[in-house]
Amino acid sequence: MKKIITLVLMVFATIPLTMAQRVAIVDVTAILESMADYDNAQKEIDKVAAEWQQEIAQEYDNIKSMYNKYQAEQVLLSDEARVEKENEIVEKEKQVRELQKRRFGPEGDLFRKRQELVSPIQDLVFSAIEDFAAEKGFDLIFDKSASAGILFTSADYDKTEELKRRLGVN
Repeated sequence: MKKIITLVLMVFATIPLTMAQRVAIVDVTAILESMADYDNAQKEIDKVAAEWQQEIAQEYDNIKSMYNKYQAEQVLLSDEARVEKENEIVEKEKQVRELQKRRFGPEGDLFRKRQELVSPIQDLVFSAIEDFAAEKGFDLIFDKSASAGILFTSADYDKTEELKRRLGVN
């Protein structure tokens, strides 16, 4: 038994220390939120989203008005006119749902606007991280803001502030 333990210890002792990986942790969200360009992009996105949401709300108000008018006139309308008005309301609802999907859907206008405004800033941060890793010799850098799987990190590994200084932000 002593021979096996000695053999295992010798094997581990001969593993070169150069195989150890250098690891750092950064908080990409904190870096982005400290950048004026990112803050301006977020404000622009929020403004556009609010305008589009208001546009959609106004269209739903128009539909509600159409429906209320229909209900008031319903008894006076012929069967054919009633069906025509109902179809008109249903068609208008369909158009507004399509508008909502076009604006706020997964590949909608808001998604594209976010890509247009935020992607260049994210690319700048990721480029700084890659340069930082190459310059400092880090093998792995984890994003603690997207901590899927990171249960504990030592503050010694957190290089967020150093990357903020590199990007010239607080």
